Amino acid sequence: MTDLPTPHSPLKLGTRGSPLALAQAHETQQRLAAAFDLPLDAFEIVVIKTTGDDRSLIDADRPLKEIGNKGLFTKEIEEAMLAGTIDLAVHSMKDMPTEQPEGLVLDCYLPREDVRDAFICPEFSSIHDLPEGAVVGTSSLRRRAQLLHRRPDLTVVEFRGNLQTRLKKLHDGVARATFLACAGLNRLGMTEVPQTAIAPEDMLPAVAQGAIGIERRSDDTRARDMLAAIHDATTALRLNAERAFLAALDGSCETPIAALAELDGDSLRLRGEILKTDGSEAHAGEITGPVAQGAELGRSLAADLLSRAGDGFFDHKL
Repeated sequence: MTDLPTPHSPLKLGTRGSPLALAQAHETQQRLAAAFDLPLDAFEIVVIKTTGDDRSLIDADRPLKEIGNKGLFTKEIEEAMLAGTIDLAVHSMKDMPTEQPEGLVLDCYLPREDVRDAFICPEFSSIHDLPEGAVVGTSSLRRRAQLLHRRPDLTVVEFRGNLQTRLKKLHDGVARATFLACAGLNRLGMTEVPQTAIAPEDMLPAVAQGAIGIERRSDDTRARDMLAAIHDATTALRLNAERAFLAALDGSCETPIAALAELDGDSLRLRGEILKTDGSEAHAGEITGPVAQGAELGRSLAADLLSRAGDGFFDHKL
């Protein structure tokens, strides 16, 4: 490849400004630099403030669905890429809608981190140990629904903000416990946080949890070729099944949906769960088949759960 970036003409990586988003952008920068034996400053990290980063909305603990769902964390970044002010966008894949805007493509994933949720509580190590009526904070409709399905006696409050903000709210006594993704804690090296990893059997994670995706312009062949060098095919196979499952169901932040695909040789096992937002009803299932048929498996499992749930299952709103 002749047209490699240089410190004088760097490839620009767009990202949100939270500590976790920056850690993900730095990982991407390091992987690209290593793959092409280039200095780190041949790749410039550009911080872009998104609607989802608005401090007033975070402090007010307004639910995502009131503000604009998944596009909250991507819209401004994608607009910058379409305008040519950045070349690539680094995203947490669990924030990404299942369809990209025209002119953009998302086909590069980094190796996936720990997919599990972490139970964050200085006093207890499991949701089952919490006292009756305890207050738990989360901004995730999925975690809220899963929690209330298992512990309907608990009080769940909205808990917005990045990882550091949520930990401060916990410290300030807004809630007794909360949840974070193990992947985020690991990427930030936050071993001091009182955390217990939750087995997927107890709390199935969000679709694509723990995965970083890198978006580019569809006509940018240099970016395509460079990203191919750091793309993790195993992560792609797993996300292909999970995101097909999500797309067939709904895919917005208004629907509690969980899924996890795992590979065993040429075989793929996909587990999925759909819940009512108040946790009053849940349907879970799993399907196994050839890895190459991941998307079909995702759609098939979605159809199975929808048929069991019946019409109007997702019409229930808080």
